[in-house]
Amino acid sequence: QVQPVESGGGLVQAGGSLRLSCAGLRSFIILNVMGWYRQAPGKQRVLVTRITSLCRTNYTDSVKGRFTITRDSAKNTVYLQMNSLKPEDTAVYYCNTMPSYISWGQGTQITVSA
Repeated sequence: QVQPVESGGGLVQAGGSLRLSCAGLRSFIILNVMGWYRQAPGKQRVLVTRITSLCRTNYTDSVKGRFTITRDSAKNTVYLQMNSLKPEDTAVYYCNTMPSYISWGQGTQITVSA
């Protein structure tokens, strides 16, 4: 069973940066559209950004210009570079296919202090 392993989260001050990694993906998974999702406390999990097999990307408006999704097919890994972090970015971040059809991983917690 394929299950993503997210890492790179932590506590950071507003304006700071973090880089998330998503590993544990098999090669056939990485050829799909991959996305980063987040779930803030008391809210539903939502898609933040996605990247196609041709590296075309889309971002939700709230992270445009601050977040960058990339993929390394040779390493079967997806990354999320997060810059200029804001307190409203605080959430657990997950990666999955888009639409999601593999098991969800544990996610990685991002906490942005004001």
